[in-house]
Amino acid sequence: YCYFLCFQQWVTQVLLIERGILSPEFEMSDIFYFARRGVESIMDDEVTKRFSAEELESWNLLTRSNYNFHYISLRLTVLWGLGLLIRYGFLLPLRVTLAFTGVGLLVFLTSVVGLLPNGRMKNFLSEKVHLMCYRICVRALTAIITYHDSENKPKNGGICVANHTSPIDVIILASDGCYAMVGQIHGGLMGVIQRSMVKACPHVWFERSEVKDRHLVAKRLSDHVEDKSKLPILIFPEGTCINNTSVMMFKKGSFEIGATVYPVAIKYDPRFGDAFWNSSKFGMVNYLLRMMSSWAIVCSVWYLPPMSREEGEDAVQFANRVKAAIARQGGLVDLLWDGGLKRGKVKDTFKEEQQKLYSKMLVGTQEDRSRS
Repeated sequence: YCYFLCFQQWVTQVLLIERGILSPEFEMSDIFYFARRGVESIMDDEVTKRFSAEELESWNLLTRSNYNFHYISLRLTVLWGLGLLIRYGFLLPLRVTLAFTGVGLLVFLTSVVGLLPNGRMKNFLSEKVHLMCYRICVRALTAIITYHDSENKPKNGGICVANHTSPIDVIILASDGCYAMVGQIHGGLMGVIQRSMVKACPHVWFERSEVKDRHLVAKRLSDHVEDKSKLPILIFPEGTCINNTSVMMFKKGSFEIGATVYPVAIKYDPRFGDAFWNSSKFGMVNYLLRMMSSWAIVCSVWYLPPMSREEGEDAVQFANRVKAAIARQGGLVDLLWDGGLKRGKVKDTFKEEQQKLYSKMLVGTQEDRSRS
């Protein structure tokens, strides 16, 4: 893109020279800055590499495969083959059975609890059912989770925000405490699960047409957090899965409400199993099967102290402050880029900034030459 911008600006300058607006003092060295920036962007891309699996420094028998050396020695090949039989012949069927058991119990028991009248008993049973079913699902992944600073766990009337690596982030957090989920209404099996869950607990589900209405979303979330009897809302402000090496831009919507924010940092250990979901490469079913056929999912969860919006601080600044705290605690890189670049194109505003920068350099060069 930088090379294209250089050519575009060069053509523009030639036209300005022909019209007599600029003096013909253009030199090829004027575009070297952008040429250098283009090469730097290709060599050290901060965005694209965040949407692919994290590269390990060394290979071990716990990872899925060795992409650099398919054959190292007969001994390692035999050991890897035995591991393959254990993972797919024993662990995978057991984990699939646990997963169906957990999801089945969640749908059935939440539907039964939903028949009870609203009150303490219903809330108590709903909490126990959710925790039990989520913990069964965690066992289906053989997840080894270490929770830190549990005294900072989210409380009712607040919003829990966390970095997002995988769809299993939800059950990783929900197996240690109950949350009100936020999301779009789906069909099929996911729709059945959503309808059963909302009977037992006030989750916040949106229709497809409602998701784009920011004011409606903010109103629904604000009404939820104002009721201190309702569970804290769980939100992933990045809006997409990042490969657990960094934290990208937080959407400001959940930080405009004014509720207390409970940051949570999640860090997976890729040596035992890569939890990152590359949605452009794997479908949901394929991804879950890869998770269940891994040796284990090892991660650490840090509950950070609650944070509130300071006086004179806007929603963007508040979001960046929370993001920086999560990145610092999880040992992640704090990036300003929007995770939407995973699927979308670069915004025109970014292109215009580079064009304005080139124009300022061009005007400054012309003035320096005229003075000399």
